[in-house]
Order: sequence, then structure tokens, then C-alpha cells
Amino acid sequence: VVRLALGWAGWKMYLGRPERDNTRCSSMQALGSALIASRPKEALLVLETNLSLRRRGSNDEENILCAQGNLAGCLTELKRYDEALVLEREMFERRVSKFGVSDENTIIAGTNLSITLLKLRRYEEACIFLRDRLLPVARRSLGID
Repeated sequence: VVRLALGWAGWKMYLGRPERDNTRCSSMQALGSALIASRPKEALLVLETNLSLRRRGSNDEENILCAQGNLAGCLTELKRYDEALVLEREMFERRVSKFGVSDENTIIAGTNLSITLLKLRRYEEACIFLRDRLLPVARRSLGID
């Protein structure tokens, strides 16, 4: 409840700023993230808008990828796994090319992609992805534990 109240307060406070203002986009993202648990359909609209604004106005790849990840999480909450998978594949590949395969957030993106594959019952694809692309890198980067 507090998170949702803070999301709405931030959104109202920064609404008057220019459309591509980072603080405005961040408050929109906070609102969308807070809405996911209780009102995921409303969250979807907020997060789609936020991603669109980020793509148009930001050249900060990390902000765009974060917005994309939040949208994928919302789609997962709504059980729209096929749509989430498309975003997660794109995010993983962009993270690999921008930050490298051993980057912690790249590994997290790969884990999320694997979970979505499992939810879609694509067990073989998930196992191959984990075994061949993710686990060796995660072990080298993060250690066996």
C-alpha cells in the first residue's frame, strides 16, 4: 500500500515535467511496478507507456532495459508468457552485446528468460539455454555457490 501511495505521489509530483524527463519516467516506472501486484492490467498501461517514452527519449540503455524488464514482469504476472518471452529474449541479447555475458544483470536477464521458457513448458529449450549459455558464465563470474 505504501509503495503504491509513493508511486502515485511521485507521478503526480513530476507529471508537469517534460515527457522525456528522467525523473518523470522514473516516477512512472515506480508507479507501474507498484501496481503490478494489485492491478496488473493498469500497471501494463503505465509500463508500456514508460517503455515507449524511454525508447523515444533516452539514450541510456540501462534505463530502457530496466523499463523493458518491468514490462516483461507485468506480462508474466498477467500470464502472457509468449509476449514476455519476446521482450526477455531481446533484453538478454542486448545486455550481452552492451554489457557482456558475465555481467550480473545479464545473468539475471538470462535467468528470467529461462523461467519464462519453463512456464511455457519449453523444458528442452530452457535446459539447453541454461546448460550452454548461462551456467558456465554464471559459475565463472559469480562462483559455484
